[in-house]
Amino acid sequence: MKEKKSKYIKIPILPLRDTVIYPYMVIPLFVGRKQSMKLINISIKKNKKIMLITQKKYSIEEPKIKDLYKIGTLSSIIQLLKLPDGTVKILIEGKKRAKIIDLGNKKNNFIGKIKIIHSKKLKKKENKIWKRTIINQFKKYSKFNDKISLDIINSLDKINNINKLIDTIANYIPLKLINKQKILEEINIEKRLEFLMIMLESEIKLFTIEQKIRIRIKQQMEKNQKEYYLTEQLKAIQKELGKNKKDLNEYSILKKKILNSKMPKKIEIEIINELKRFRLMPYMSSETTVVRSYIEWMIKVPWKNKTKIQKKLSTALLILNKNHYGLENVKNRILEYLAVQNRMNKIKGPILCLVGPPGVGKTSLGKSIAKATGRKYIRMSLGGIKDESEIRGHRRTYIGSMPGKIMQNISNIGVKNPLFLLDEIDKMSYENQSDASSALLEVLDPEQNYSFNDHYLEVNYDLSEVMFIATANSLNIPTPLLDRMEIIKLPGYTEEEKIKIYNSYLKPKQIKENALKNNEISITKKAVIKIIRQYTKESGVRNLEKKISKICRKIVKKILLNKKIKKIKINTKNLEKYLGIKKNISTKINKKNEIGQVIGLAWTNFGGELLKIQSACIKGKGKLSFTGYLGKVMKESIQTAITVIRTQAKKLKISTNFYEKNDIHVHIPEGATPKDGPSAGISICTSITSSITKNPVKHTFAMTGEITLNGNVIAIGGLREKILAAYQEKIKNIIIPKENKKDLKKISKKILSKIKIYLVQNIKEVLKLSLENDPYK
Repeated sequence: MKEKKSKYIKIPILPLRDTVIYPYMVIPLFVGRKQSMKLINISIKKNKKIMLITQKKYSIEEPKIKDLYKIGTLSSIIQLLKLPDGTVKILIEGKKRAKIIDLGNKKNNFIGKIKIIHSKKLKKKENKIWKRTIINQFKKYSKFNDKISLDIINSLDKINNINKLIDTIANYIPLKLINKQKILEEINIEKRLEFLMIMLESEIKLFTIEQKIRIRIKQQMEKNQKEYYLTEQLKAIQKELGKNKKDLNEYSILKKKILNSKMPKKIEIEIINELKRFRLMPYMSSETTVVRSYIEWMIKVPWKNKTKIQKKLSTALLILNKNHYGLENVKNRILEYLAVQNRMNKIKGPILCLVGPPGVGKTSLGKSIAKATGRKYIRMSLGGIKDESEIRGHRRTYIGSMPGKIMQNISNIGVKNPLFLLDEIDKMSYENQSDASSALLEVLDPEQNYSFNDHYLEVNYDLSEVMFIATANSLNIPTPLLDRMEIIKLPGYTEEEKIKIYNSYLKPKQIKENALKNNEISITKKAVIKIIRQYTKESGVRNLEKKISKICRKIVKKILLNKKIKKIKINTKNLEKYLGIKKNISTKINKKNEIGQVIGLAWTNFGGELLKIQSACIKGKGKLSFTGYLGKVMKESIQTAITVIRTQAKKLKISTNFYEKNDIHVHIPEGATPKDGPSAGISICTSITSSITKNPVKHTFAMTGEITLNGNVIAIGGLREKILAAYQEKIKNIIIPKENKKDLKKISKKILSKIKIYLVQNIKEVLKLSLENDPYK
């Protein structure tokens, strides 16, 4: 509604803190600010009229015009009283709502122009309806507010002016300052009424909720009092029966342990409540055992205990070098990781995952990192784990339930900052019904593991100080889990490296473990090389260590049986007496060029391996056969190779329908061993081409590479391991995809100096290099 025209009034303006004055309201005010007292004196001398306006913020001591609301109440000073402490008490009566038009600030006194606000009246019928509605709503509110007496409610019926009714009711409701001011400022009567109704409804709801809470608290207090009374009675009965001494002793011991465990206060309160419940239970009941077990596990959890972390990188490097030969890239990455942790003074970063073939030292490297950092060492094998509860624990509702392996191991080790090695993470069983790997996601995520929740313990535990390291033989790990880890690949060892590891680590270790003396055993270098080549087949040194251990045991037995023997020397001639007949007789390499016989290079979990590929082309009806326990991808590579040869038929000077008139059989020996992967593509294509064209394959060549339908050769993986396998078998020439040129940087110069590497882009280059006669001439 529009304001009526009115003249401006020049009047003192008094700012109020945290108070809104309404018209028709009589209220005492205490004034202490010097500026305010001057304004009151001016008002008393003139006509006792004063404009009361509210400050926007309580804390402002000397408000400016921007700190005040624009609309306030024109009021009269009824009474003034000076108090002994220097403050003034005035009795104010609100008259009319007014708006500040202009505000002067002469000598820090607010003397401004105001304009009275007039609102249009409602029609008689509307006035009557609104009056009844607002009073009824206020009566509902008064049932919850004891401060509103019946006299106040009766006095409202006598008020016919609807604006006065609004102001009177608003005065009795404890609203926020901003809402009180909103009621004062609103000119439209209907909007004022609607807003006041909303405020009343809101207050009624708040009172209702408070009442429910009070009732609930009262009932809980009565219940607690009853429980206390019954507990005391039970104690008295048990004391009379003489049964309580043992129970009291156990109760006090457990309570003392809880208080000494340094668990968070909130958890401590919950466990003490469990202890009280345990105390009231029958001693031999199954539930008593469950509760006692839970309390004992909670006490066992290391809430605060830590080991002091060793931060000297030089010491860490010394320990890593002492326990592990080579692996320079791996050691450097571990030292970088430790350096960052030392600077940050906390574990916050990717989880390291050591990936490599068996026996290269992944697990022992984890133990060395623990020693280098001064952490306690936990190893947990994940092989075969398929149930989420193995990681996260069982619910306490199950009989025989326990915490998960994570919390069990940390509780048993007794500190909250150990090094936790998750061994063989790629050997976990991944099933849809209960995927244990999903439970590991939270454990291995630095953004989540500060609040790991074990199902058995049912409280959040901080794993952020645990240093997690995982190991795996392959990257056959679910993508979400792989995404949370940083992969560090541990390559296989060369023959020279294995000899150095034997001299520096394996020989001294096995002599000590088998109670031998250094002067009682001697193994020649040639004998060690023979063991590596003919008795072990691995990228690591685990089997080599087993063979050395076997030799040491036999020597100890001989010395004890024949005291005349003082020293035994092992050489290539007597090695078979100690290790038996050699196992790995190399039949991979052809002694001469043969048709359809190609040496391919393959990668396995045990490192690189040579793969003999054979093919035969016989007159027939176009039948294609493949044998040797081949996987789906390798079978597809054979079909791709046939198609590539068909596209090259004219250039190779063979019949374009050769595949219809001949039966082609591809075989890969060692038929009991599964074989798969696309990297044998060019090997298969070369073998089939050789058998069709009757052009022998050079026996000094080995090759690896995937082939496409248009004859292009594309990159493959595991190149280092493949070249290492070829080097150990004394292959002189290797064909690899040109795209793999960058991977040659990872291979030692010593190996590359003894092998000639050919980089190819298409099958034409492969066939020209590997076949005895150029098939394109």
